[in-house]
Amino acid sequence: MASSGEEPRSGSPGRAGAGTEAAAAEDAAQLDTAEDFEVLEEEGEDDEDDLSELPPLEDVGRPAAPPREDVQPPERGAGDAAGDPQEWLDVLGNGLLKKKTLVPGQGVDSRPQKGQDVTIRLKATLEDGTVVEEDPALTFTLGDCDVLQALDLCVQLLEMGETALIVSEAKYCYGAQGRSPDIPPNASLTLEVELLAARDAPDLELLSGKEKIQLANRKRERGNFFYQQADYVLAINSYDIALRIVGSSSKVDFSPDEEAELLDVKVKCLNNLAASQLKLDHFKAALKSCNLVLEHQPGNIKALFRKGKVLAQQGEYREAIPILKAALKLEPSNKTIHAELSKLVKKHADQRNVETEMYRKMLGNPSAASSPGKCKDKLPWSIPWKWLFGATAIALGGVALSVVIAARN
Repeated sequence: MASSGEEPRSGSPGRAGAGTEAAAAEDAAQLDTAEDFEVLEEEGEDDEDDLSELPPLEDVGRPAAPPREDVQPPERGAGDAAGDPQEWLDVLGNGLLKKKTLVPGQGVDSRPQKGQDVTIRLKATLEDGTVVEEDPALTFTLGDCDVLQALDLCVQLLEMGETALIVSEAKYCYGAQGRSPDIPPNASLTLEVELLAARDAPDLELLSGKEKIQLANRKRERGNFFYQQADYVLAINSYDIALRIVGSSSKVDFSPDEEAELLDVKVKCLNNLAASQLKLDHFKAALKSCNLVLEHQPGNIKALFRKGKVLAQQGEYREAIPILKAALKLEPSNKTIHAELSKLVKKHADQRNVETEMYRKMLGNPSAASSPGKCKDKLPWSIPWKWLFGATAIALGGVALSVVIAARN
C-alpha cells in the first residue's frame, strides 16, 4: 500500500503530528460513533488516512481576558519610534483575534500574498508564560489553512521583516480539544511572529512524483486534522486542495509506483471528502465523491459503505440495501456494516408498510390493512391499473359532455 508521505513535525502549530497509540485511541473516541466504519484499517499500512488514527491536536494557550493589554512588548527602539506599532489591531472585528506590531517591517507593499509559501519565526506561549512552541523557520502556504487559523489570517497582514504579537482565542487555534499533554482545552495562544520570507509556491507541473505525493499528503493530513475537530468545511477545503494537486498536469514523467501512490492519495482524499460532505448533509456531492472512488476501485468498502449511507439519508432504501450487501460480502465480519444494513432493512420494511396503507386508503379499502399478505387476489390493486384509468377517463368524459350539453341549453 502506498505511503502517506512525510509526517509533519509534531511541534508545528496546526499540523497533525505522529502521536502515540494512546492518543490515537483517545482521538478515535472523539469521532461520531456513527462513522466508526470510516476508520476501518487498510491492510498493510499504518492507516494514516483513517480518521480514528489522527495524531493528537496541537498548540494553544489562553491569554487574560479581554485582549492582552497586560502584555508588554520588548524594549525595541525601532518599534517605539513608530507610534502606531504599539496599537492593537482587531483583525476580524469580533475581539477574538488581535495583532500588535512590535517591530515595523518594510512597508505594506512587502506583505505576502495568498498562495505564496511564507517562512516565519514563531514563539507560542500560554497565559502563564509557558513556552509551548518555538520554531525558527516555519514554512507553509498562506491561505491554504496549513497552520492555525490565527496564523493564516494574521501573517498576510505582516510586512517583510515585521515582528508582531498575536493574541487569539481558542476558536482560531485548537478549539475545545487543545493539545495533549501540554495545551489545555478552550485555551488561547499568544504568538510572537516574525515574517522572514515569502516566495511563489512551486509550479505543480514541475514537481517530481515524490514531491507531488508529499505535498498532496500534507494537505490531506490537514484535512484529517480539521475533520477530527469537526470543522468539516475546512476539512473539505484541504481535501479539495490535495485533489487539485494530484490531478494537476505534469511535465515530469512519473514511475508506475509513483502513479500508483498518487491514485492511492486520490482515493483516500475522495473517501474522506465524502465523509465530510455527509456530515454536512451535502448528499449530492458526497454521492459524487463515492462514485469517483468506485470508478477507480469498485470494491472499495469505505466508498460502498458511504454511498449506501448517502442513499439511505435520502430515503433511497431500495438502492442503498444492495450496495451495503456488496460491502458486507467483501467484509462479512464488519459489525458496522451489519448494523447499518439491519437498520436499513427495517426502515425499508416500515416504508413499504406505510406506502401499502396509503394505497389502500386511496383505493377505498382501509379495512384490509390487517392482513396484507393473505388475500392478494382480493386486494384493490389487483384490479388492472388500465381498467382504473379507463374508468377515470370515462367519468371525466361524462362530466365534460354534461358541461357541453348544459352550455347548449
